[in-house]
Amino acid sequence: MATSSHALLFSFFLCSALLSFASYEAEARRCISVSSILSKDLFDSMFLHKDDSACPAKDFFTYNSFIQASKCFPKFGTTGSLATRKREIAAFLAQISHETTGGWATAPDGPYAWGLCFKEEVSPQSNYCDSTNTQWPCYPGKSYKGRGPIQLSWNYNYGPAGKALGFDGLRNPEIVSNNSVVAFKTALWFWMTEQKPKPSCHNVMVGRYTPTEADVKANRTAGFGLLTNIINGGLECGIPNDSRVNDRIGFFKRYASLFHVNTGPNLDCENQKSFN
Repeated sequence: MATSSHALLFSFFLCSALLSFASYEAEARRCISVSSILSKDLFDSMFLHKDDSACPAKDFFTYNSFIQASKCFPKFGTTGSLATRKREIAAFLAQISHETTGGWATAPDGPYAWGLCFKEEVSPQSNYCDSTNTQWPCYPGKSYKGRGPIQLSWNYNYGPAGKALGFDGLRNPEIVSNNSVVAFKTALWFWMTEQKPKPSCHNVMVGRYTPTEADVKANRTAGFGLLTNIINGGLECGIPNDSRVNDRIGFFKRYASLFHVNTGPNLDCENQKSFN
């Protein structure tokens, strides 16, 4: 009877300790927020021209909207060492900067100071409807063109993004360019979500990417270049010295330097085969 009581007592203290550790870990993650690494001043120094009158997205992509959206993805920018966390945020901001840039080679403050200038694709060549996708059928009259920081495109991305984030992506895709918080959430959703055979950008940046046999054969090695492959590899990867890839890298180098962190290896994807 005494032994049984001791066992029960030990189990009680063990459970209490585990619960305390879980609470501590959750509290620690809350303390290591994106805002503790990326201040508004640093954000503004990265995006020097996003609110210029020349930018169609003027006053749309705010720091507060980004921080609010990031809270819906608690592992973003809070996983791993401080350097890893900084590098992930820098990489994310670099990729969305290329997708939304209004910069040019001789732009004021350089081409990499003009991220978040556009909030939707200008003059799309189609309505980005894949009619063969019956799981996420297109709604009549709707365009699934690029919108938001990551330029979310195609019905098969709008549908699941909306389902995950709580809006009707197929019937109301326009919300991605009308609501700043939703816009940032879609970009973070794309970043954090694995879409096989593609890994998630998040897992690549925090060291949780394990190449498959196909990845090894395709030379898809971990690094910033693999993110580009995930996002737009079918058009940009496997091409020597591609200007679009170089633009992404340019943003990443600038932001990494502002975070005082190195970029890590494998910045381009010119020797990688795309996932498509």
